[in-house]
Amino acid sequence: MLHSAEIEYDAATAISQGRRERQEDAVAADFPAGTGTGFAVLADGMGGHAAGDIASRIVVTEVFSELKLQAGDPAALEQAIGAVLQQAANGADACLGEYASHQPQARGMGATLLAPVLFCDRLYWISAGDSPLYLFREGRLIRLNADHSMASELDGLVAEGRMDAAEAASHPDRHCVTSVLTGAGIPRIDCRSVPVRLQAGDIVLAASDGLQFLPEAEIAAVLAAERLSPSARIGAVLMQRLEALDAPEQDNAALCVIKPFDPRARPLEPAPALDLAPDLAQPAPPPQAPAPRPRGGRRVVTLLASATWRAAPAASQTKTDAPV
Repeated sequence: MLHSAEIEYDAATAISQGRRERQEDAVAADFPAGTGTGFAVLADGMGGHAAGDIASRIVVTEVFSELKLQAGDPAALEQAIGAVLQQAANGADACLGEYASHQPQARGMGATLLAPVLFCDRLYWISAGDSPLYLFREGRLIRLNADHSMASELDGLVAEGRMDAAEAASHPDRHCVTSVLTGAGIPRIDCRSVPVRLQAGDIVLAASDGLQFLPEAEIAAVLAAERLSPSARIGAVLMQRLEALDAPEQDNAALCVIKPFDPRARPLEPAPALDLAPDLAQPAPPPQAPAPRPRGGRRVVTLLASATWRAAPAASQTKTDAPV
């Protein structure tokens, strides 16, 4: 198990432009060595909308700044984490609205938000949109946060027997998101104010939906094969797998890999299997109108990923031989 008083983090970010004309993802992370706390902020600008690249940077900058301002007193921050995360998201949304009001060409800009925050072995988050937050535990890849997309709504209808699977897969609105920051209020927010407890061997992966060009089974296979590798290498291998797809419609992709560890512990043994369903159960939010979104080092301190994964250390660019 993890001893919560002595947790540190191995964290790294990576970003790729894919086949898009410009980079509309942004990601930043702050995990100061020796503090046992840290956070990442990721945003995916609205593809096909005005100034999506600017929107993602505004969201990351505003949320990162608010969390960094509060991080000097971790105990107070954790006690008020739900309110602080909501305040940060609303502040970023207001900044988008202010920017767009003075820049007519930016009207219609928007971005998703994903911000995991860790205090020792306790994980909280806020998210709006379809950027996934994964927990890898005992060979299982578990999505922790809500998926605010029509794909999720349609798949739910299929599971209930109310829609044919083929119809859902080809639905023209499948790639629309149902909640993003646009400067006009955030329709739906998933804010985790009760922590998920992390265990030895867990890996937390925050990503934009560009990573989901890889099947979740392949993501899980990479994490399983590279579970003892540094986070920088894990991120680089995932980006290599995306590049190997050679998909003509490959979206921007950004991610942050976070591995909590106890520096005093002996080599960690796998954590026991755990059914997270009761712990992660959240009330289903009411449906909202979709916003169109066409698709066609060991301890890291304050990272802002603005280059591609190829900027990672050479050791992180070695391909994995693990089967998928």
